[in-house]
Amino acid sequence: MSAVEQIVYVVDDDQGMLDSTVWLLESIGLRAIPFISGQAFLDAKLASSHACVILDVRMPGMGGLNVQEALRSRGLDLPIIFVSGHADVPIVVRAFRAGAVDFIEKPYNEQLLLDSVQQVLNRFNELASESLLGAVVQRIASLTPRESDVLLPLVQGYTNREIAEQLGISVKTIDLYRSRVMKHMQAQTLPDLVGMAIAADLVDSLALRGVAVSD
Repeated sequence: MSAVEQIVYVVDDDQGMLDSTVWLLESIGLRAIPFISGQAFLDAKLASSHACVILDVRMPGMGGLNVQEALRSRGLDLPIIFVSGHADVPIVVRAFRAGAVDFIEKPYNEQLLLDSVQQVLNRFNELASESLLGAVVQRIASLTPRESDVLLPLVQGYTNREIAEQLGISVKTIDLYRSRVMKHMQAQTLPDLVGMAIAADLVDSLALRGVAVSD
């Protein structure tokens, strides 16, 4: 699976704070996109996934809590990390009740902010992995009994000839089933197929004989 670009939107009416936050994020290799106002942020074309928002609470025109509400009304469930130099309990409670993932006071500790951002982005990676694993498990479950018979020894490193001897059928038939297994599992190569089997706990990686790329 190809990596999906992760974006951090930074919304703050303080230009100096905005610039320093963007620089901080870019210093660890993240892509940060700045906005000087809540309205400018809402007017932009936003990614619906693999992105989070660092959002100032108090800004002229549209404050952070109103931006949060506008995002929810549009169906954009972007994780929001609020920052504020004037936080009080009612504001913090309202932000969290509306789904904020964190609330950090200004001037913020740089590492604290980075840790919060990384925690959100790592969760995206976990969800992507869970989604991919679920798809692999579904593909395995969709195999026919004979395809399943071929899959296991195939990923264990047995050759087509050895599998044919185990199952008591011809090598030509194994070639056919091997091709079908690769297609149904959406595996481009045999190592890809082995990786799927290991991820799905179908085989123990320490017990593999060594994958034969060709017979």
